[in-house]
Amino acid sequence: MLLQQLVNGITLGGVYALIALGYTMVYGILEFINFAHGEIFMVGAYIGLLSVGILPEGSPPFLKLLFCFAFSCSLTGILGVLVERVAYRPLRGAPRLAPLISAIGVSIFLQNVVMLVAGSENKVFPQLFPSGGVRISGVDISYIQIFIISLSFAIMIALHLFITKTRIGTAMRATAQGMEVASLMGIDVDRIISLVFLIGSILGAVAGIMVGMYYGIIKYTMGYIAGLKAFTAAVFGGIGNMPGAMVGGFAIGILESLGAGYISSDYKDAFAFLILIAVLILRPSGIMGERVSEKV
Repeated sequence: MLLQQLVNGITLGGVYALIALGYTMVYGILEFINFAHGEIFMVGAYIGLLSVGILPEGSPPFLKLLFCFAFSCSLTGILGVLVERVAYRPLRGAPRLAPLISAIGVSIFLQNVVMLVAGSENKVFPQLFPSGGVRISGVDISYIQIFIISLSFAIMIALHLFITKTRIGTAMRATAQGMEVASLMGIDVDRIISLVFLIGSILGAVAGIMVGMYYGIIKYTMGYIAGLKAFTAAVFGGIGNMPGAMVGGFAIGILESLGAGYISSDYKDAFAFLILIAVLILRPSGIMGERVSEKV
C-alpha cells in the first residue's frame, strides 16, 4: 500500500514539478507570480485534445502521441509569449501589484474563452498510450505512469543542463541576477524573458497532456487547482529556485497521495494548502532556501 501510494505520488509530483518550474522561472527573473500559468497548463491540455482529431483515423498511436505533444507545445508556447508581451511587458516598470492583477485577469480571460469555445462539460481525453502495466514487489505500475515519470525526469534533467551548460542559459541566469546589468553586458533582456515564458508554457502544455492521458478527462477549470498546487510546490522548494521547484513538486505529489490513501481522498486538495501554510509560517524561503540574488 505504501509503495503503491509512493508510485502514485511520484507520478503526480512529476506533473506538479513541471508546472512549478514555469512559476519559478518567471519569478526568478521578473519577481512576480504568473497566476495565469495554471490556465496555460489547461489550454495545453485542450490543444492536445484538439490535435488528436487532426490526424486521420487509423494513424499509429506513436504518431498521434508525438503530434499531440508537438502541436500543443508549439501553440501553447506561442500563447505564453503573447501573454508576456500583451499583459506583462507594458507593466514591467509599474508597481508589483499591477502585473499581479494583470495575471489574474489573463487567468480569468483564458478560462472563460476555453469555456465558451469548448463548452463547460468535461471532455474525454483519448487514450494515446497502451493500457496495462507491470507488477514489481506487489506494486502495480501502469505504462502511462512509467511514461509520465520517465518523461518528467528527462525534461527536468534536460532543462537543468540547458540552464547551466549553454550560453542562453548563462544569459538567463545573468538576467535573473539583474536585468539592467545584463542589458549593459549586451544581453537582449526582452528576448530572454520571452524565452522564459516560452519554455514555461511548453512545460505547462506537457503537464496538461500528461494529466489528460492519466485521468482521461479534462475540464476548463482544471488549471485553477493544479496551478495552486504547483505554486505551493514552488514555494515549498523555494520560489525562484529551480531544483527547489522540482523537489517541491514531487514532495507535494507524494504527500497528497499519502494523505488521500491513508486519511481521506475527499480532502486531498486540502493537504497541499496546509503544507503551504506550514511552510510560510516555519520557513518562508522554502526548504531549499532562496538562491536568487537581489536585483541591482
